Amino acid sequence: MTNNRDDKQILDGITVLDCSIAMAGPFAAQRLGDLGANVIKIEPIQGEWQRHVSAGGAKGKRINASFISLNRNKKSVAVNLKSESGREVLYRLVSKADIFLQNYRPGVAERLGVSYEKLCSYNPELIYISISGYGEDGPYSQKPGQDLLLQAMSGAMLSSGSVHDRPTPAGQFLVDAVTAYSAFEGALGALLYKEKTGKGQRVDVNMLDAIIAMQMQELCVYTVGGKPQKRTEKPHGHAYIRSPYGIFETRDEKYIALAFPSLKILGEVLDIPDLLDMDDETDSHKYRDRIFELTENRIREYDSEPLLDLFQEHGIWATSVYGYDDLVNDKQVRHNGSFVEYDHPTEGHIKTPGFPIRFSRSPSRVNYGAPLSGQHTREILAEAGYSQEEIKAMLKDEIIAETDL
Repeated sequence: MTNNRDDKQILDGITVLDCSIAMAGPFAAQRLGDLGANVIKIEPIQGEWQRHVSAGGAKGKRINASFISLNRNKKSVAVNLKSESGREVLYRLVSKADIFLQNYRPGVAERLGVSYEKLCSYNPELIYISISGYGEDGPYSQKPGQDLLLQAMSGAMLSSGSVHDRPTPAGQFLVDAVTAYSAFEGALGALLYKEKTGKGQRVDVNMLDAIIAMQMQELCVYTVGGKPQKRTEKPHGHAYIRSPYGIFETRDEKYIALAFPSLKILGEVLDIPDLLDMDDETDSHKYRDRIFELTENRIREYDSEPLLDLFQEHGIWATSVYGYDDLVNDKQVRHNGSFVEYDHPTEGHIKTPGFPIRFSRSPSRVNYGAPLSGQHTREILAEAGYSQEEIKAMLKDEIIAETDL
């Protein structure tokens, strides 16, 4: 088989300044780095906030797991942007950059002297990506854009479960991740526009709009179809999907997911006579709880694996409910190479989710792992034209900082 891969990656030659913190911004910048962009992480002297917050208590050796997950393929410059001299360092880097990314609360960029207008005075062709919680202005603009709060506001928590269940958040930082993908797409779109016109622009992304757009189908069922978002007695997986649709426990105390089978076929396979004459498009909504209960009772009489084999034989969509151990060791996950593995100079062997888009000629890759705070300060500033004497002086005055491996 001919190898058509190029050494050059899609975003080779593109420089990104990542001034973001926490998850959404750093995740978006990491995506750009995975495609070959030169991502320079601009951190405070004491290091970015996420370095000091260890999700799940996974603190690591010198870098915690949370930071590692969001900051591969980046170099780090530690600089005090609250000082005039520190901002001058940033302005010099901006003059040679393609993308600047920040997720400050609205108004903070202006106070720090890193607004779109200010940075464009140093680089008129700059692509400036601003991520916020609720938008750059408006009544909620100063509210904290935190994932759980946005999940609660999105309405999505009332699209699953039963009427007796308390609203349940997703098992991942869903809004942060969706916002990161939106910012990543925005960056690629702005780069394409710049390629055609030579012009940069400002790109605004907010978490509220991102989670609303993700629910395109559900919200159109409500706004266009006029169907209310109504949970019923049984814990259905989705308020707008016909029954049965959800999670069921088997006799061997395992869980399977079952997704809207033909009621007639399900009735035949599980020997549920009441389902045989029901209509999939009307009765499955009208009698949602009854169908769920009948299905639940019969599934409890089967062990998981034989039942899944039976369902597969009859074309019924079902699968096991995984934990992370099951996921990581799944044969399809291994086949896809969904996780990437590499050696990190301080943390040892790393295994982490990879870049999910495949390019035949210019694939993503891990060029380097998450940096220490200020690990590349000297290197990046030297490339920007600072002399070693100037760098030493700024280090002494604590305008910048560096960390050695």
